[in-house]
Amino acid sequence: MVGLCGSVMKSSHGLMAVSGKPNGGLSSEEAIRVLKSISSDPEEAFSFFKSVAQLPNVVHTTETCNYMLELLMVHRRVGDMAVVFDLMQKQIIYRNLNTYLIIFKALHVKGGIQQAPFALERMRKEGFGSNGYSYNGLIRLLLQSKCCKQALEVYRRVVSGGIKPSLKTYSALMVASGKRRDVETVMGLLEEMESLALRLNVYNFTICIRVLGRAGKIDEAYGHLKRMDDEGCGPDVITYIVLIDALCPAGKLDKAKEVFLKMKSSSHKPDLVTYITLLDKFSDCGDLDTVREFWSEMEANGYVPDVVTFTILVDALCKAGKLEEAFGTFDNMRKIGILPNLRTYNTLIGGLLRVNRLNEVLELFDGMESFGMKPTAYTYILFIDYYGKSGEPDKAIETFEKMKLCGIVPILLLVMHLLRKGKLDEAIQLFSEMIERGCDPEVVNINSLIDTLYKADQVDEAWAMFCGMTEMKLPPTIIGWFGERREVRENRANDAFLFFQQMRKMLYPDNITLCTLLPGVVKDGRIEDAFKMPRALFTRNDSVLIPLIKVMCKHKKALNAHELFVKFTSSFGIQPTLEAYYVLIEGFLDVHLTEMAWGLFKEMKTVGCAPDVFTYNLLLDDLGKSGRVDEIFELSEEMLSRGCKPNTITHNIVIAGLVKSNRIEKTVDLVYDLISGDFNPTPCTYGPLIDGLLKLGNLDEARSFFDEMVDYGCKPNCAIYNTLTNGFGKGGDVETACELFNRMVKEGRRPDLKSYTILVDCLCMVGKVDDAVHYFKELKSTGIDPDLISYNLMINGLGRSRRIEEALSLFNEMQSRGIIPNLYTYNSLILNLGIAGMIEEAGKMYEELLLKGLEPNVFTYNALIRGYSMSGNPDRAYAVYEKMIAGGCSPNTGTFAQLPN
Repeated sequence: MVGLCGSVMKSSHGLMAVSGKPNGGLSSEEAIRVLKSISSDPEEAFSFFKSVAQLPNVVHTTETCNYMLELLMVHRRVGDMAVVFDLMQKQIIYRNLNTYLIIFKALHVKGGIQQAPFALERMRKEGFGSNGYSYNGLIRLLLQSKCCKQALEVYRRVVSGGIKPSLKTYSALMVASGKRRDVETVMGLLEEMESLALRLNVYNFTICIRVLGRAGKIDEAYGHLKRMDDEGCGPDVITYIVLIDALCPAGKLDKAKEVFLKMKSSSHKPDLVTYITLLDKFSDCGDLDTVREFWSEMEANGYVPDVVTFTILVDALCKAGKLEEAFGTFDNMRKIGILPNLRTYNTLIGGLLRVNRLNEVLELFDGMESFGMKPTAYTYILFIDYYGKSGEPDKAIETFEKMKLCGIVPILLLVMHLLRKGKLDEAIQLFSEMIERGCDPEVVNINSLIDTLYKADQVDEAWAMFCGMTEMKLPPTIIGWFGERREVRENRANDAFLFFQQMRKMLYPDNITLCTLLPGVVKDGRIEDAFKMPRALFTRNDSVLIPLIKVMCKHKKALNAHELFVKFTSSFGIQPTLEAYYVLIEGFLDVHLTEMAWGLFKEMKTVGCAPDVFTYNLLLDDLGKSGRVDEIFELSEEMLSRGCKPNTITHNIVIAGLVKSNRIEKTVDLVYDLISGDFNPTPCTYGPLIDGLLKLGNLDEARSFFDEMVDYGCKPNCAIYNTLTNGFGKGGDVETACELFNRMVKEGRRPDLKSYTILVDCLCMVGKVDDAVHYFKELKSTGIDPDLISYNLMINGLGRSRRIEEALSLFNEMQSRGIIPNLYTYNSLILNLGIAGMIEEAGKMYEELLLKGLEPNVFTYNALIRGYSMSGNPDRAYAVYEKMIAGGCSPNTGTFAQLPN
């Protein structure tokens, strides 16, 4: 018989049963294995599932819960499914797409995740209650599935029910609506966030600026940048680029320059993307002088021009009529090893034709193929347009015929142009007219249309086009079939595999087919089906193997991945590449199979596969984490002796390893040695060093390094600020800790949960509980969800300040949010209730923790003993002491100090 709490052990029937007190853990894999062994009896399986949920050392996973849901669905036990769903909410277990699809199927809701708005009502009637976390998660699942309309419907249901969505949910909805150019919805979401007192961050403002800019509402977009300044939310690089991208096409060049200057005057250094945006936009506007200015500044800031920037410069020179200079730039590109691309050629051809320099154009055109460039339809159209305007229709027709001989059909160019512009309806209509007129399209073009329709979530139209290929007597190609790869993306491995078998009757699959299908089949546990694929495809190289082991390692199945690796290499004679070894070594380290990782590293060197810097970094990081600093230097020397140059990550790993071994002086010397060379430090360079100095109590030196990193142009991130705030706060300098926190906010860095938790902890430590409460409320108002640690710190701080009612209120609040109190929570409340003279309530807390399956420790008993001693009840104090000894819990010095004389 399966009990309701206790430890897991074998029963006489060979099944896993539960009895006695908890004394060990149970993995989710073991839980699923037991559930499968008793799946014929849903009552026993469900009882076991519930008993495991009550074990203190066992936490159910999405996989175990989904398995239980599916089993209950088969046996039509909808009420029990609601219990499982409720457990997932209370224990904050991720509810994935499959969770909802199983429930929808049980409730006879067809149509997939897009039926969520309808299904939620049916779920409610069947007893499936949803909390804020579930709604937020469901909205994100809908958005990931491209169901924006349905996500908004669920969102409105949430708000109308009085539940406040998280900041992350609002941001996701704004991004999705922005992609649809739905300005009204984006701005409406912004207003609702403000009405709910959610503090807007740089990400929210940037989304609004992008949407307004694309809609042509430039003044409103620019106004949001000013508003960011007013509200102390500093823009980041992306914000500036987005606004510049909107201002230039609208002809507001002066404002674009103003924004760029504002960006430079802030702490944000323009990156290459910023310069490319500026060059491109000012080139479009014909402002060559400004293009030259930006070019010079870009080079002065250390950015090397590439083919994209050179092409923009050629275009700007052509538009300004400086053809000789454009030609010179074109030749200079090739001299310095930058090969012009098709756009570069087309840009120069178009510029020369505009000034009637046909002979030079023809010479340039004839030389294209010698550089591996084939003319596109656009190239031919430039000539056709030139001949037409020059009054030479015969040459225009001749060029048109030449284009057709090259297999380029202009109408298909227009179809694909419409697709790129998002005008799918017009593209489909034009394509249909083309078929009706008897034009014979190439298969690849239909496949492109199918793929584009699928990506735009127009599934019905894509399927109709796919089926129509048979009517046109065109066999679908691999790309056409795997436009249908939606089955793989939606975890429908069975459907995908059947689809593959059908495909093989008409076509021979290639590596793209297998790399699309196999990861889904392997993830579904169907290894044998994977080996039913055509053997010839496996014997070429490891390009099919790599996606498989990646999927397995991602799901913590490194041993299975290695088994597959061995089977492929031994059975099929495949010589594994560096990438295959890298994936496996990373997989082994991820599940702490360190010896196997190092064994594989040794093997790859033995068989002549040279490790690269990324492989060395994996193993250096492992050495650093385990404190084996001397071995770090040995491996670094090996790396250099093999001609493998360290990168920034390598140096940062070594620095972190030195700090961990308390070799701070050597770390400082190393950092300065690196900086004196060509090393550009990052936050990950300074982070460990600052943390090490703070832990040694060297606050001034840590602050000095922080200021120094800013001087070097290395912008501190949230993690650096958290480290400093914690160091100064724990060192007793709470004013500086608060100042650093506020500086982070002012500079546009959004504090995370850890930022607030550190500040709350430091403030409570020095008795500034009112300030701690303020920041805890601010944490919730920004849309960040407090976790168990933040609640525990706040509850303890309030309790120590004798604000017991507030502490108990938070205790109830955390449970209503689905956060389960741990032993620390109960110990804190028992201690502070006892000190406040509420010893009966303290006793009830003790009973409650026992009912929850928690094991009292010495601090629990000390708190109770102290409470009874202070309340003048020595007999009860000694009774607790005797219970403690009888239960096998050893007293400490604090125990004897609390016992009454």
